[in-house]
Amino acid sequence: MDLDAGDSPWGDVPSQSTSRNGSTSGEHATASEQSSQQPSSNNVRSPVRRGPRGTRKISAQTTKLETVDDTLDPLGPLGDKADDTSPTTPDQAPTPPQKETFAGRNVRPTSSTSQASSAAGMADPMSLEEDGAGVRNPPPVQAPSEADSSKRQSEPSISVEKAANPTFDITVGDPHKVGDLTSSHIVYQVRTKTTSKAYRQPEFAVSRRYRDFLWLYNSMHSNNPGVVVPPPPEKQAVGRFDTNFVESRRAALERMLNKIAAHPILQHDGDLKIFLESESFNLDVKNKENREPDLGQNKGMFSSFGISVGGGGKFVEHDDWFHDRKIYLDALENQLKALMKSIDTVVAQRKGLAEAAGDFSASLHALAAVELSPALSSPLDGLSDLQLRIRELYERQAQQDVLTLGITIDEYLRLIGSIKTAFSQRQKAFHSWHAAESEMQKRKHTQEKLLRQGKTQQDRLNQANADVADAERKVHQARLLFEDMGRLMRNELQRFEKEKVEDFKSGVETFLESAVEAQKELIELWETFLLQLDAGEEGNPFYATPKDGTNAPAESAQPENSESAPAVAAEEA
Repeated sequence: MDLDAGDSPWGDVPSQSTSRNGSTSGEHATASEQSSQQPSSNNVRSPVRRGPRGTRKISAQTTKLETVDDTLDPLGPLGDKADDTSPTTPDQAPTPPQKETFAGRNVRPTSSTSQASSAAGMADPMSLEEDGAGVRNPPPVQAPSEADSSKRQSEPSISVEKAANPTFDITVGDPHKVGDLTSSHIVYQVRTKTTSKAYRQPEFAVSRRYRDFLWLYNSMHSNNPGVVVPPPPEKQAVGRFDTNFVESRRAALERMLNKIAAHPILQHDGDLKIFLESESFNLDVKNKENREPDLGQNKGMFSSFGISVGGGGKFVEHDDWFHDRKIYLDALENQLKALMKSIDTVVAQRKGLAEAAGDFSASLHALAAVELSPALSSPLDGLSDLQLRIRELYERQAQQDVLTLGITIDEYLRLIGSIKTAFSQRQKAFHSWHAAESEMQKRKHTQEKLLRQGKTQQDRLNQANADVADAERKVHQARLLFEDMGRLMRNELQRFEKEKVEDFKSGVETFLESAVEAQKELIELWETFLLQLDAGEEGNPFYATPKDGTNAPAESAQPENSESAPAVAAEEA
């Protein structure tokens, strides 16, 4: 079927010809294709006159196929500059076809010239990317290098809880005595390294004395009822400036601060921040006490709820779990006290051995001074020096027994005292709860009495209703406080048991290692002395005395053979 020239399927006039025969129309179409392939010097389309729009007819149309040179592009030649702008090289893979851009979608073409130009633009995907009108390919994904993968595997993974909690590294050192004879005391340097954002700097240092540590302990108990607060070492009036005592107290204070900073509740306490960071500590403490004058020891939490803290009557434990823990703690305290007494006996025995070795050394030295024979006086002097080294060894071992196992036992005896303080706080919460209940019953009784009297006591009845509501609120708060304290103490006692096993295991291991090292050193001292004695029995004096008067060891002057030793001794006599 043929289509009239005036009725194009696109509704436009493709050409203006005077002849209607097929050959002339075919030649004109070929010329039109060639003109559409040539790039125009400007972007303005050639004007095309539109004829009157007639009725559109859809019919089959014959198409004339011609051979073209498509070696450079799969969609045909793109014009004269196609060879210059094509980025494709023979070595690279062909570029995949791109999607039609959104801007070109659903747009009605107007002429064959615009169709050819749009087809040329879509045929080259790289030209779309250069013009910014096309969709860019995502960048290539690079494979992770071996260094990155090994680094990722070497980094240890930690839990979210540990990553969220700040870390603290606190050291207590540089103890030195300050003040005059009447007000002398020991000052310690407290250095802190932390990852907490609550502090101004990640590393800082302050000076504190013993009573500052005691204030921190009492404040922690006041602010956190039911929490087992690590306690400081006890006071000592006699010998508090002794070197060994100061060192043991320093180690105990350091353990106290690190345990407080590692506690998930206590590490967020504001008083800990004041203690670790404040440069004007005494002034800040006074300002805090002035702001909170009513918050005394063990009353902070209760006073904040408006609950009176009373001693109450005798407390009867109704919870079997707490009752069993009380019995266990009493037995544990007695056993630890007995073990501490045994450690003190061992330490006193080592100190006695050290004193005995010192006396033995002095006696041997005096005997060697009056001895005329060098063959006897030299071994006596050597034995005297050996006893002095043994005395130092016993004194060091006694001090290590105190700093390893003794300090752990003493710490847990004080921790049991903190647990008992938490138990007493729970008892006070129980008494406060029942006191609030009794007060509520009294107010309810007054309310019922006013209700029976009728409307004549309306003002007093309104006040009684408000008093009953307030009493019920206090009862509810006191009951919740008591129950929350019970749950908190259960977790605290479980934490206490876990830390006790770890600390005692570490303390015993350190105690045994120090004992083994001390025994090895003692054996080495005796073996060295025995070798010197054996060298003297072979014919050499214990200490050969050269002509210059200096003493040389007997090993450096051994004879070539043992048979000539009696002759040498006879010649010397």
